[in-house]
Order: sequence, then C-alpha cells, then structure tokens
Amino acid sequence: MDADVVYRNARILTMDPARPRAEAFATLGDRVVAVGGHEVAGLSARRTVDLAGRCVLPGFHDAHNHMAWYGLSLGELDLSPGRVATVEDVYERVAREAARRPAGEWITGAGYDQNRMAGGHPTAAGLDRAAPHHPVWLKHTSGHMCVVNSPVLARCGAGTAPDPDGGRIVRDAFGAPTGLLQERAQELVRGLLFPFPADMLARAVAAAGRRYAAEGITSVQEAGVGGGWIGHSGVEVAAYQQARDEDWLPQRVTLMVASDVLHPLEAHESDPYRLGIDLGIRTGFGDDRLRIGAVKVFSDGSLIGRTSAMCCDFADDPGNRGYLQAGEEELTATIVAAHRAGWQVATHAIGDRAVDVVLSAYERAQRRYPRPDPRHRIEHCAVTSPRQVERIVRLGVIPVPQGSLVREAGDGMAEALGSERAHWCYRVRSFTDRGVPVPGSSDRPVVGGLPLAGVHALVTRRTLGGRTLAAGERVDVATALRCYTVGSAHAAHAERSRGLIAPGYLADFTVLDRDPTRVPADELPGIGVLATAVGGRSVHDLGVLA
Repeated sequence: MDADVVYRNARILTMDPARPRAEAFATLGDRVVAVGGHEVAGLSARRTVDLAGRCVLPGFHDAHNHMAWYGLSLGELDLSPGRVATVEDVYERVAREAARRPAGEWITGAGYDQNRMAGGHPTAAGLDRAAPHHPVWLKHTSGHMCVVNSPVLARCGAGTAPDPDGGRIVRDAFGAPTGLLQERAQELVRGLLFPFPADMLARAVAAAGRRYAAEGITSVQEAGVGGGWIGHSGVEVAAYQQARDEDWLPQRVTLMVASDVLHPLEAHESDPYRLGIDLGIRTGFGDDRLRIGAVKVFSDGSLIGRTSAMCCDFADDPGNRGYLQAGEEELTATIVAAHRAGWQVATHAIGDRAVDVVLSAYERAQRRYPRPDPRHRIEHCAVTSPRQVERIVRLGVIPVPQGSLVREAGDGMAEALGSERAHWCYRVRSFTDRGVPVPGSSDRPVVGGLPLAGVHALVTRRTLGGRTLAAGERVDVATALRCYTVGSAHAAHAERSRGLIAPGYLADFTVLDRDPTRVPADELPGIGVLATAVGGRSVHDLGVLA
C-alpha cells in the first residue's frame, strides 16, 4: 500500500506557500505522504474518506497556554465574568459552596476579574462573612494575584510576613492585609497546598486535552511547569508523562520549565551546562509527542492587575508603574546563564519597562555566548513602543501575543494604558509586516482558548466592551491562521514537521464545517470543528472521518 488513508473532495488550506490550496491528501503512518488531486490519484490506500467539500487545516497549535491549570480549573468554583457581575455575586457563590461542604474544607475558586465586575477585588473580610468556617482561596483570572480569607492569612503568616521579592501583600490604611496577594506573594498560600499529586495533575491534563481536541488543537506549549507560582509540583513533567503513557494526552505537548527549578550542575569546566535541571536536560529533549521546550522566566506581572513593569504610570492609577519580579541584574543573570547552557528562553514581559530589560538581557547573552538561532521569546510582549518593535525584529526575538486577551481583557488594558499608549498594546501586524513569524496562543485559562475565537480577535481587535483596541494591529484571516499553525510551530522549533499539510509533515489536521477565509469575520468563532487528527489518528470525530 502507498498510503493508509486518502482524504479527497476537501477544501484544504495547506499553509504551504508552494501549494496554498488542495483538494486531496494522503497519509501513511503518522505522516502526510502526498497532497493534491493528481499526486493522490495514483496511490493505493487501505481506506478513502470523502470529506464532502469540508475545510481542512493543519491542526491548531496554541503556543502559550496552561494545560494543567486549565484542567484543574474545570473542577473549581467558576467566578468568571459570565458567572459573576459584582463582588457580592462572588460572596454569594462562595457562601453557597460553603453550605454544601464540611467545615474546614478548602474552597477554591478561579476566574474573577475586578475590571469586569462592580465592587473591585473581594476582601478577606467579605469572604469571612461568606464562609466563616472554611479556608477560601480565589484566583484572579490573570493568575498574577489571588484573594484569601482570614483563616488562610493566619495559616500562611501573611499578617506578619514582609512583602516577598517580586510580590506584594496588599494592606489597608492600618497595615492589615486585605486578603489580596500579588505575584510571588501567592507562594505563601500555595505552600499550604502544593505539591499536588502527579495522578491528579495527569487527570487534569487529560480533561484539558479532551476539550482541546474538540476545538481542533493538536499541539500546545505549556507555559511553565515544576516551580514558582506557575507550577503545581516538582515532578510535573512526570504527570504529563503519565498522561501520555496512559493514552490520555491527545495533543503534542512542549513543556516550558519554570526558571525557579534551574540549579547549578556538576559539569566539566569546559562545558557550558552550568545551570539547568538534572542530567543536563534542556530545550529539545524528548520526542514529537512530549518534549522539553524553553525555560520560562517571569520579569513582571499583569497589565489588567496593574503589576506589570511600566516606563510610565498607569493611566488610571497615578504613581503606580508596577514592578519587576526580580532585580534587573538578577533577571539578566538568569537569562544569560540559561542561554549559555543551551536553553531557549521564554520570558514573560508585559510592561514596556520589562520588555526593555528582557531585550537587553537577550542581547547581552548572545553577545557573550553566541549561538545560532537561539529563538528566544517574549511571552505576551504586551506593551511595545515603535523603538522596541524594531529592536525585537533586529534581535530575532519571537513576540508571543494573545488575541483573545485583547477581546476579553482589552477594556481593562485600555483603561490602564490610556489613549496615548493603547495603540502599543498586543501588537501583531507590526511584527508580521516585518516578516516575524508570530505564533498564535491563548494564555488559557486566563481567557478562553478557542483558536477560532483567537483568530477572530486578531482580525477584529474588538473588545467585549465594543472598543477596537489598536486598530492598526489587525491582520487578515489568512495571516491569523498562519499564526496558529506555522507561527506556533516555528516558536517551538518544530517548523520542519508541523504547521503545514505537506509531504513529510506530521498528519495533524482539523476538519471544519466552513472555510474561515470565506465567511464574515464575526462568524469565525462559530465555525464547527467536525474532526481532529494527531499523527493520522482521530482524537475527535463527529462522524466525518469514520
């Protein structure tokens, strides 16, 4: 047999410049072996599937999401804006949850956003009234802050603890904690509950993977495991390995390792591997199903939480410019050492001050220890001046913005930045017009992760409040689709095997009920995902691949 399966009578958007569209393709094992009617016509195959004119794309690839965090959130109290409109709604939902749980049992909620509900952040006092006999932990949608009640404050010692480096225990006028913990101050709470069991994390990943498959996602890059406030366990990689071994993991996963877990290594004096994880494992270790990606570094916080490091005050909070999560020299030393040890570095940088610090660190690293194509990244890259855009392009750094953040959090961003800087926010076209392969990503569960909703956001730049945020950064549908396929593969050093439907590439694809390039923009989020295949194997099918 020349092929296992021939798929014909399809409208295929290949993302391959050499053949942008086709009507048929064939797979053998986990690879595409032929594309195009003429090329496929002469092949013998075990099976032929008539796709009845449906649209086929390479599988969507989310270049920045939090898979375990999202899977865990599915079992937590949902405080997202669709569920709560005021802070009193939060208290009411917490009270209802407390009424059905035994005294002393933790209540964990996620997804609240003070920008999108009346009354601001919840407080410890309000949560004490709602759940006087339970420890309560509510996580902000950004992940960069949380609110806890008085029993938790007492257990974690926040009442007397000083602010940690890179974090803040918010206090009232009398010096008492309000319950709001920002950035690394959250580790006080996490220390009471973590690490989570590996089996629990593996099952959370499996739950997330099922949702992703139904959305056409075939590859993801998990944006931080193993340590810091972003990880859930020191053996988090083992949880992903368990999910893969149990056949619970439909997607190909690239894991970013939290920089907190890097440590000095015993190596020969001539070796560059002085900082890393045990055995010298670094970026690229693994296979095409599960591999180690970049090291994840945090430079600052959240734009909607007003903790990102800015060059100027927030427009709606005079005197506040946010802050770095570590000193500039410490951040630079971490980045340079990781670069020297062979890691791709992915640094979270939201504010323009943070972006400057990170770019200078990348430039210093490459100047001191030159490497071919290190492909370092700036995660979010949320606020960038024209000068910074040119510098990013010159240095070959990959910006990793999120369209869905513009849609769901853009109103809060616009208020934080003001009219003079809002057009610098989450740029895309400024980079794609200069030839930068921008990846598509969501930051889920901070916001929704449906790829076609992300495409819609990149195309329209329209916020939930009806604003058009940074209209000059809008791109066309074809460009947005390339972000979620070709761009994301490039960001993961996987552009030779993923992102195209082309001979030799992995047979990762999704079947849609409409062609995204031929519908009005506002219909993009409603396009149905009929099937998803990873390596030629169906991981989601509504009956079109059978």
